[in-house]
Amino acid sequence: MKSESAPASARTARPGDSGGGPTETVLVRRPGPGERDPVRAHRRRRGIELALALAVPAALILLWQLAADRHWIDSRIYPAPSTIAADGWQRAADGKLWPDVWATLQRVVAGYALGTAAGYLFGLLMGALRMVRAALEPLLDALYVVPKLALLPVFLNMFGLGEGPQIALVATTVFFFVWISTMAAVMGVAEGYREAGQVFGAGPWQMFRHVLLPASLPQVLVGMRVASGVAVLVIVASEQIAANDGLGHLIFDSRTLFQNDVMFVGIVCVAVLGVVFSELVRFIGRRLTPWAPRDRGRPRP
Repeated sequence: MKSESAPASARTARPGDSGGGPTETVLVRRPGPGERDPVRAHRRRRGIELALALAVPAALILLWQLAADRHWIDSRIYPAPSTIAADGWQRAADGKLWPDVWATLQRVVAGYALGTAAGYLFGLLMGALRMVRAALEPLLDALYVVPKLALLPVFLNMFGLGEGPQIALVATTVFFFVWISTMAAVMGVAEGYREAGQVFGAGPWQMFRHVLLPASLPQVLVGMRVASGVAVLVIVASEQIAANDGLGHLIFDSRTLFQNDVMFVGIVCVAVLGVVFSELVRFIGRRLTPWAPRDRGRPRP
């Protein structure tokens, strides 16, 4: 007697005994398409994901364009995407857009580099050394909850007008995100890993190099990726308050002059900059941590 009630990838057979003896269940599992050809299945899945990633924003842009053409929205306040694209292309061709993009990019990169280095150092020390954590954590927790834009006047008094306050504000913001993620990652390293290092006689540097660093780095890179997006947000807000150039200044100045098409050009540039910066950090993270689980990329063998 055979039963066909098993899933498509399996079949259950129950051969009976004519003498009324006990029955035996045999489970036969059939490999699915993803197991027979994992590379092809992965490519198909990535193709579907990419199509969805492009289709959703494309549908929203088409809806926006339709609403502007049919006068469902006021195109003077919300210009059509075609108008924004044409204006952005013209400004780029005339060389009016690139100085603002370059100014914002320089501030973000400089502040992000400084904040990441300081945050990783403090997070590593505080995660590995209990006494250092006890001494510094209450102070840093108190500073963390202070809105970072509230520190801009302090940095203006310290560094004066120019690039200093902008870079310092980005560095301070990035510092806290990287510090928290690094400290939590180091403290979260499994005790078994530490004990294994001690059994093999690892010294402080070897313990860091071969145990703490590889075990904590994937979570540290997640914090760095979050910090990359926050850095772009902070610099745009800062440029709207205390800068004479940059994408934040472009957005705020064009809104003051009722040039809404230029304002949206600046917003689109900020979005593109944030995505590129975040993806760059993700790419570097994959190369530095090939042992970590991947949310995208080639399937593991």
